This record gives sequence, C-alpha cells and structure tokens, in this order.
Amino acid sequence: MQDFTVTPWEVSGDIDYDRLVRQFGTSRIDDNLRSRMKAACGEFHPMLRRDFVFSHRDLNLVLDDHEKGKGFFLYTGRGPSKGMHIGHLVPLIFTKWLQEKFKVNLYIEITDDEKFLYRREYSWKDIGESAHDNILDIAAVGFDPQRTFIFRDSEYVKNVYPLLLRTARKITGSTVKAVFGFDDSTNIGLSFYPAYQVIPSFFEKKRCLIPCAIDQDPYWRVQRDVAEGLGFHKTAAIHTKFLPPLQGVSGKMSSSAGQETAILLTDDEKAVKNKINRYAFSGGRATIEEHRRLGGNPDIDVPYQWMKILFEPDDKKLRTVHDDYLAGRLLTGELKAMLIDRINSFLKGHREKKKKAEKEIESFMYKGKLAKEMWSRTYE
Repeated sequence: MQDFTVTPWEVSGDIDYDRLVRQFGTSRIDDNLRSRMKAACGEFHPMLRRDFVFSHRDLNLVLDDHEKGKGFFLYTGRGPSKGMHIGHLVPLIFTKWLQEKFKVNLYIEITDDEKFLYRREYSWKDIGESAHDNILDIAAVGFDPQRTFIFRDSEYVKNVYPLLLRTARKITGSTVKAVFGFDDSTNIGLSFYPAYQVIPSFFEKKRCLIPCAIDQDPYWRVQRDVAEGLGFHKTAAIHTKFLPPLQGVSGKMSSSAGQETAILLTDDEKAVKNKINRYAFSGGRATIEEHRRLGGNPDIDVPYQWMKILFEPDDKKLRTVHDDYLAGRLLTGELKAMLIDRINSFLKGHREKKKKAEKEIESFMYKGKLAKEMWSRTYE
C-alpha cells in the first residue's frame, strides 16, 4: 500500500481519500446529504455533484439548523504566500457558492502569524506584502462585502485576546503534539497558534461550517475538543479534495514546489500555454496513431481532471470530452488547447475583478456592515 502524507503543512504521495477519511475520523458525504443540500440550495454545485467536495463533519447538523430557521455561519482562511495559484481558489469558490445560497455571514482569517512562525525565510515585511496581495485575490472571488469580514490575525488579536487565552488554557501540549506532530524542535509560537485558528468558529453563537481542503481538518479536531467547554458549538466542516499538480494526479498543487507544478494567478497567456503543454501530465498514448486506436485515459489525465473540477460545469459537455478522449476521437493536444483557453479566460476575468477589489478591500476589512460590527466587538 503506497504511503501518503496529509498535514496542514505538507501534502504528498498518492492520496487514498477513503483511507484518509478513516484516519481523520470524518464522514463521506452520502446521497442523503447531497439530496438535502440540493433541496436547500435549489441545485448542486459541480464540485459537490462530482464528489470533489467529498467529506464532512456534522454537515447534517448544519442542515438541521438551517431547516429549523436557526441558521449558521461560514469560516475559512488563508496563510499568505508570495503567489496564489488556481488550487488556492478552489475551496474559496465553493465557499462563495455556499454564502450565496444560504445568505450567511462569512469570516476569512488571514493567518499572517502562523505563516511567519512556520516559514523562517519570510520576514514580517514579506508576510505583510503577501497578505495584502492575497486579500485582493480573495476579494476578487466575489464574496458579499457586507456579509464578509476578512481580517489579519496580527491586527484582530487585540479584540479576541481574552477568549484566545481561555481557549489556549484548555489545549494541552500533548494534544498539539499528537494532532500536528510537533516535537521539541518546534518553536513555541506554532504550539500556541492552533488556539487562535479555532477562535473564528466562536464568532457567533450559531453553528459554524468550515469549507476547506481536508489537510486543514486537524485544527477542527482541536476545536471540537474544547468548544462545548467554552460555551460554543462544535464546529462543522465540509472538505474538498486537492486540485492535482500539473505533473500528476497525486499530491496537490504547490507554487513552492516549483513553477512547473502550478498555474499562478499572475501567469499570462504565454506562461499558461507553456506550462500546460510542457508539464501537464497526459493520459494519452505515445503516438497519434496509437491514441486514435486505443484511446486515452481521462482518469490520470491532468487537463481532464482540471476540466472536471473547475473548468467545465456542464455535465453533458464534460461527458462528451471524457468519452471522446477515451475513444481516441479527442487528442491530447486538443484537450490541452481546450484547457488553456478556459484557464486564460478565467485568469483574465480574475485579474479584472482583482482591480475592482482594490476599491472594496476597506469594506471587507473595516467599513462593511459585518466588518464594522466585528471591530466593535471584544470577546471575554
């Protein structure tokens, strides 16, 4: 059995998602939950319909609260880096859909403190510059600025510090060592940080739902251990799989692993074309003649997987691409060209939205309805 690693800081290997669910103690999203989501939202998001959003904690309880009129709220986050890539946007795009469908508040934590503690090569100035740029990319996804609060940990800590200390007092060193694998060489800042990451799940007395990639789930295990003792609900979570890197369907996309693994949000049309043509792992055959005769394998073909996850929402059109590639009617070069066009169109739209976000950033962080309310709060 091939091994793999999934932690908040490292994802590698050929991931067995069924095995990961068992290891993390989460639950698969079954047909009953999908039906309830469709009834609540009026439709399926393609990521949910195609099992890319695949695992959960207490999603059934969130839907119970919604159906009873109690409501819930959303929380997600981002550790700032020098360049966001398409994979970073995937959980955010699904989060935007949830906010639109349920009309709920959303809290987005920018974990500048955690990134500084973990990435020793970054200066505090580097972190600040990256955080500002990442916030613009996040705002460009299209969240409701009146229902969304984006905050940097280092700024908002003064509002939550008493609650943060009460939370930290309930989390032992043995717990964070067991959950995160910390040892005696881990700096004490990282050992303290998990207490802060659970704090936004306490921003409302309603149940919290956290959409995230499944590598972030260890934090929510810690939250669920301490929440009720502090007077809050155990958080719920809904997990995505990973957008595969260009060179293969295992692991996840990572800009730090090399430019050839990821499409950055800043990549121009020429860079996108070059990366897809040179690096995107193909399920095609060695020659055109062999491909026409034997067909390709869409299950291992990265361009097809990206189309399935993000770039072709229409099931009938995706089925045509799948069947034509499998039968050899669609060539590898043609499938790559199709993906290149989709990505460049997507990135062009994103860059335009990012420019507009420069005018909205104050609403998300300080001046919008929810933001102003949050800055007026303190938590004892």
